[in-house]
Amino acid sequence: MDSTLEKLQEWSKNTMVEHLGIELTSYKDGVLIAKMPVDKRTHQPMGLLHGGASVALAETLGSIGAALTVDLSKKACVGLEINANHIRSVREGWVYGEAKALHQGRSTQVWEIKITSEAGDLVCLSRMTVAIIDKK
Repeated sequence: MDSTLEKLQEWSKNTMVEHLGIELTSYKDGVLIAKMPVDKRTHQPMGLLHGGASVALAETLGSIGAALTVDLSKKACVGLEINANHIRSVREGWVYGEAKALHQGRSTQVWEIKITSEAGDLVCLSRMTVAIIDKK
């Protein structure tokens, strides 16, 4: 595992990311990828992947992706808005999230996160706006 992924795994300890079983698997050429289990931690009562779990995966990827692009000694990245279209249901296995920046400005970034099933089917399409703020 490269040093960036090791650092990201450290960030995730004792957080919702760890609780949901989200694993950051790749960061290359500005694209951040993670996987999340579809199990009792991420199910809704009908046994399907909870839409909120998909949004948690999307926000994790957008926030961390943004944080990787700024000087964290001076700036912080905070979610400003997120939306999600839930396209397909999943009952078990893993889903995979892939985040790419659509816009990287001085004060905002916009990230697109595609979540797919193990078969490669689109499960959720999300877009997140991140505010880049000065650390106090």
